[in-house]
Amino acid sequence: MANKIQYISKKEHHMRAVPTKYRPEDLKAEEVLINMGPQHPATHGILRLEVILDGELVVDVVPHLGYLHRCFEKHAEALPYNQIIPYVDRIDYLSAMNSEHAFVMGVERMLGITGRLSPRVEYIRVLVAELNRLASHFLAIGTYGVDLGAFTAFLWLMRDREHILRLFEWVCGARMLYNYIWIGGLYYDLPVGFEDRCSEFMHYLQPKLAEIDQLIIENKIFIARTANVGVLPLDLAINYGVSGPALRASGLRLDLRRVDGYSVYPELEFEIPIGQGKMGQVGDCWDRTWVRMQECRESVKIIEQCLLRLTRDFKRTPSFDPQKLVPKKIRTPDQDLYVRSENPRGEVGFFFRATKRGDCPFRCKARTPSFSNLSVLPEIARGHLLPDLVAIVGSVDIVLGEIDR
Repeated sequence: MANKIQYISKKEHHMRAVPTKYRPEDLKAEEVLINMGPQHPATHGILRLEVILDGELVVDVVPHLGYLHRCFEKHAEALPYNQIIPYVDRIDYLSAMNSEHAFVMGVERMLGITGRLSPRVEYIRVLVAELNRLASHFLAIGTYGVDLGAFTAFLWLMRDREHILRLFEWVCGARMLYNYIWIGGLYYDLPVGFEDRCSEFMHYLQPKLAEIDQLIIENKIFIARTANVGVLPLDLAINYGVSGPALRASGLRLDLRRVDGYSVYPELEFEIPIGQGKMGQVGDCWDRTWVRMQECRESVKIIEQCLLRLTRDFKRTPSFDPQKLVPKKIRTPDQDLYVRSENPRGEVGFFFRATKRGDCPFRCKARTPSFSNLSVLPEIARGHLLPDLVAIVGSVDIVLGEIDR
């Protein structure tokens, strides 16, 4: 017997299509439910926040995801390892080099070629990864200034970020999605004159970072909007799996470039800044922004050391081939492997399950920092005012491509 056709009203259809945690009848008399997003400019992507307010006081926040549907992990099951790299770029499109670096290291470890790469290849990888870290932090800090009403800082940081994007365009022909770090090597060597131009940019950038400090970090209005707001205690950050600058701002000196010591990072000198509560409490919005600014300075140090090694110890030679170890056909033995690296937002990792069924991974699971970092938002937003919620979301620095992966 055929099923009866069930007619529902438009309102009921909307409630079914857009799930919510709270229903109107669950709210108290003085509470109201509002939606921030998914097109709100302060949500930094396609994110919907279900906010319960008592006046302007935040009672609860529920993040709703699933608007991008990258489907990275399903795509990876049907592609050879070397063809997955362009999809890796699209997970965190603001730091594609860092994500490529992690993915490629995992496949190289499965193939057993990790220690056989040329030192010049390793230093170029670290060089472009740190340039991408600078570009990512510039966008994070600049857009955060816009969230809080400071537009000048955004323009200045976008001006300096543009220099980095042009360098990347010179290196691989792309400004955001690079496919430059390949399994076993690189797409190509650095262009002739790249080291000199990059060194000039580092000399130009150092005084500009001091200007940004004066314009944003030390600004009285910025301090008033961010100090003692969205405090993330260290134990809470650890319990939620928070990583990256958001974790270090809470006082834990944990950086995978030091802890795991991958690539040539153990040969380089740099510090790991942590939150100190100079303007408020350790782990507040101001600390998270300050840590990112300090990391920009440390990235400049790393880049300068890489440029020195590339021009002094590992010079360009006619015999250098960045694709020397790039396999034509990738066949990995049966194994499970997890590899991770330090992304501008925290720990990005890839879990591989390889089988002999072909040159594609049986399973490729991505662990992205923004997903865990966003999950702590309800804990640090409760009790704050609605304008403070905008400041808190911006301080976490999320990228929705790696959340809706």
